[in-house]
This record gives sequence, C-alpha cells and structure tokens, in this order.
Amino acid sequence: MAEFELKDLKRRMDGALAALKHEFGGLRTGRASAGLLDSVQVEAYGALTPLNQIGTVSVPESRMISVQIWDKTLVQAADKAIRNAGLGVNPVMDGQNLRIPIPPLNEERRVELTKLAGRYSEQARIAVRNVRRDGMDTLKVLEKNNELSEDEHKRDGALVQSATDEAIANIDQVLAAKEEEIMQV
Repeated sequence: MAEFELKDLKRRMDGALAALKHEFGGLRTGRASAGLLDSVQVEAYGALTPLNQIGTVSVPESRMISVQIWDKTLVQAADKAIRNAGLGVNPVMDGQNLRIPIPPLNEERRVELTKLAGRYSEQARIAVRNVRRDGMDTLKVLEKNNELSEDEHKRDGALVQSATDEAIANIDQVLAAKEEEIMQV
C-alpha cells in the first residue's frame, strides 16, 4: 500500500512543479510569448471568455504578439481586456488583428519579476512540503494501526524524503532558468 502511496505523492509533487511552470509562463521576460496572454479574459457574448477562445494568438517575431480576432464585434473588447490585464502592453488595432509590441524590460522591472518568480517558486516548495507532510502522516497512521512495521515506516519515510528533495531540486532548477531568462538584456 505504501508503494502506491509514494506514486501518488510523486504525482502531487510533480503537479506543484507543473503549476509553477504555468505561473512562469505568464511572467514577461522581454521576449514575446503567446503564454503572456493566457490570463486575459474578454467580455464576450455576456460572459468572460479567455482570449485564446475568441481568436488566434501567435508570435510572428521575438518582440511582437499578434491576435487574430475571429468575430469583428469583439475586437474592441479584446483590445480593452489586454490593456486592462496589467501586462504593461498596448495593443495596436489593425482590422480584426491586434498587434502587441513587447517593449524591452528596464532593470528595475527585471528585478521585480525575479522577486515575483522567487515567490512563485516558494509557493511551489511549500506545496511539495505539504505533500511530504501528508505522506509522513499517512505512514505514522499505518504504523500505529499495525499495517506497517517500524522498519517499513523508516524505509518508506526515506523514499518520501528522497522524492521531496528531488522535487525541490527541480523547482530550484526551473527558478534558476527563469531568473536567467528574465535578467538577460
């Protein structure tokens, strides 16, 4: 039973890493990325709709994002949503296309983004440690109920700790890569 539990714990730890990578996708690094607009919600047909569901988002060049809006009545709403998303970008309307130039980051903004990336990674580390705690608590309960010997508890506890160390090392590696990407001039 503890082996199956370990697979579940590893899956949950990997989920924390995947969530961190998703958060990092929304951090602007000075290069255009379609993921930058993932969080933009447009008022369309009486409901908030993700931008990528009302148009095609593409990156034609390193400092430009292009959004081809399918319904011309939604171009104004998409423009407004992008401007109000707090991304620090200003779309240029061109018919049913929105061209979004990505300005280069100044040093102050780069430092700010690096700190934000650090906060995101700390949240991921906390999530991994919470999964570790759940696994250790489960092992204690199993040992208390005589479903697990003390030796099995120690062995499985070491496996949980090893999985935790590996997940945190992966988080640190992803953070270091993102910080390097942000700080590149």
